[in-house]
Amino acid sequence: MQLGLEGRRALVTGASSGLGLACAQALAAEGAAVAIAARSAERLAAAAATIPGDVVQIVADVSSPEAVDAMVAAAGDALGGVDILIANAGGPPPGNFADTDVDMYEPALRLNLLSTVAMCKATVPAMRERGWGRVVAITSISVREPIDRLILSNTARAGLTGFLKTLAREVAGDGVTVNSLQPGLHVTERLTSLYGDVDATDAGLPSRLGDPADFGQIAAFLCSDAAKFVTGAAIPVDGGASHGLQ
Repeated sequence: MQLGLEGRRALVTGASSGLGLACAQALAAEGAAVAIAARSAERLAAAAATIPGDVVQIVADVSSPEAVDAMVAAAGDALGGVDILIANAGGPPPGNFADTDVDMYEPALRLNLLSTVAMCKATVPAMRERGWGRVVAITSISVREPIDRLILSNTARAGLTGFLKTLAREVAGDGVTVNSLQPGLHVTERLTSLYGDVDATDAGLPSRLGDPADFGQIAAFLCSDAAKFVTGAAIPVDGGASHGLQ
């Protein structure tokens, strides 16, 4: 299937590993020009080596609004603009209500909510002017079923989902789609850091742990012309782990 991404310009954050890197790889394979951003220059360079074509590397901490503005400006200068935004960031520390102090919520909100708001503020107006744009945010299946001991992530990503749904309705008429993907357990560094070595049986999955490459293909499809009527969606990618009907 031709996704129609040749010549499109994509910015992918949190792209030095895991799901963000998989999205960048999938978009580049479809012919998009790609800029990747993360906090570590060394890890970015290693990631870029796995992506076909010339890849723009931008060191940035998306929890800082000023850094987001500089990152988007750098991507725009290098690519000539940003048509596609894959908004991704690492997760906050684990914890439950009792052991999570109030002052820990603000950094989590900056990382997993306000960072994407800032990225959309910096990219969506130009997408609307051009009459074409794609925003795909990577959130978590915890938006549907909160995960034990991830109260910060549960809270921030649920708020982000509300923002994305609202934005999607405001910009749909301008050719810009806004969607989120809700990953379950994939074979990534984040999974290992939270749970150590785990398999599908340990995690209660009816199938297997997710492959980041498959996740990247789903993100690329949402960025395609074929997906132009899909907007405001929050799509679980969890191997059937969630029990809810919605």
